[in-house]
Amino acid sequence: MSFIKLLFLVFASSAVLSAFMMVTTRNTVYAALYLVLTFFSTALTWLLLEAEFLSIVLILVYVGAVMVLFLFVVMMLDVNTAATREGFVRFLPLGAGVAIIMMLEMSLVLGPKLFGLDVYPAPVPKPADYSNTEAIGSVLYTVYVYPFEIAAVILLVAMVAAIMLTLRRRPETKYQNAAAQAKVRREDRVRIVKMDSETRVDDIAKQGDGA
Repeated sequence: MSFIKLLFLVFASSAVLSAFMMVTTRNTVYAALYLVLTFFSTALTWLLLEAEFLSIVLILVYVGAVMVLFLFVVMMLDVNTAATREGFVRFLPLGAGVAIIMMLEMSLVLGPKLFGLDVYPAPVPKPADYSNTEAIGSVLYTVYVYPFEIAAVILLVAMVAAIMLTLRRRPETKYQNAAAQAKVRREDRVRIVKMDSETRVDDIAKQGDGA
């Protein structure tokens, strides 16, 4: 067995094991950390396939940004997982059946007959000045330009929908009007009142004389 195949088996086993632990663990923080390990192991397998750009993007975008955001949200929300475990035993047979069907389908599609080295040989080594980014960009903006633009529009709609759902007004929710805060003036918030300091001193003196 070559060294590359050994590394592939190590990274692939790590990805499968961490994905299994992510699904089966009961702690949401541990599940997020296992997902980070899954992404990292997958990125290393892509690196073995000489897809350096995709590997770095997976680590920077998903591991470095998305999963950190998920982890902070999970830790801040403090989700009560007791309510989500109530129907676990009831839906366990259905979930196990769906998992078995998915594994059979993946074994049929991703089996050695369709994805073996005799069907898809090892990638040809590229020269030192070869750029994955340039190759992906030239294909993405020429052959797949319309699907790429459609995906961008769908993501934009999803982002606008998320913003609208967040900013919707509900009676029990307190919100801030950033535009009104930015336009505030000193005259609207501060009122200067001039008072004669001697008036209060005279009253106190008179009260003392009366006593």
